[in-house]
Amino acid sequence: MNEIRTLLDGRGLVESPRWHGDRLYFSDWSAGEVVAVGLDGAAEVVAHVKSLPLCTEWLPDGRLLIVSSADGLLLRREPDGTLTTHADLGREGWNDITVDGCGHIYVNAVGFDPMSGEMSKPGSVFLVADGSARQVADDIAFPNGMAVTPDDSTLIVADSYTHSLMAFDIAADGSLSGRRLWADLGEAAAPDGICVDAENAVWYADVPNRHCVRVAEGGEILQTVALDRGGFACTLGGPTGRTLFITAAEWRGMTEPEMVTPASGQILAVDVGHGA
Repeated sequence: MNEIRTLLDGRGLVESPRWHGDRLYFSDWSAGEVVAVGLDGAAEVVAHVKSLPLCTEWLPDGRLLIVSSADGLLLRREPDGTLTTHADLGREGWNDITVDGCGHIYVNAVGFDPMSGEMSKPGSVFLVADGSARQVADDIAFPNGMAVTPDDSTLIVADSYTHSLMAFDIAADGSLSGRRLWADLGEAAAPDGICVDAENAVWYADVPNRHCVRVAEGGEILQTVALDRGGFACTLGGPTGRTLFITAAEWRGMTEPEMVTPASGQILAVDVGHGA
């Protein structure tokens, strides 16, 4: 395994890494910022959105989508940096977002407020189209990271509470069918943010186990990157597509006033053998 490099540190609860152009974009939930960082470590705040969670994804046309969960809105960043409403999601509690090559936008939502201590309820996946969201999958205990396979045929969803990755077939209109267990990760696993590589293997980040793991369909472990703090999400990028970027921080707990240790958030990079 190649050496893990630190691109940026001193951040808060960092999430939603996305490689675009020649930079990595991520969200600092603590600061309410979307940040871009280059391979030289130079960083720039590209959007201010006070939301928890705060996840992002790129449209095929190169515009950035930002989930403003607190407002129940999906925002769009225009080329001049202004933010506009892309869709009214109609409720709060949104979590992750992914977009396939056809422009189908998927957002998920948990079925309860995990920060309140209330009893958990299953969550759902929604398809965003024509300015609103409609449910296309449900009964997912805790839907977390999502990613689409390179051929745009399959949506994979991390279910943190059932320690698994679920898969759905994507239809031409963006609807989902063919629900199935893509991988049982074992009772110790807590998959958070995920990405899919060119060989259809999935990398998942794991906060309590402090690592990122590459798995094949069926659950075979192919590779592990050990961390000294919780891994919240990961993505592939860089000039060759073979750099795994990881957002990591020291986790304190969902119900703590500050869920991570202040200034413990890091953006990490490690070269791996399989690209995006």
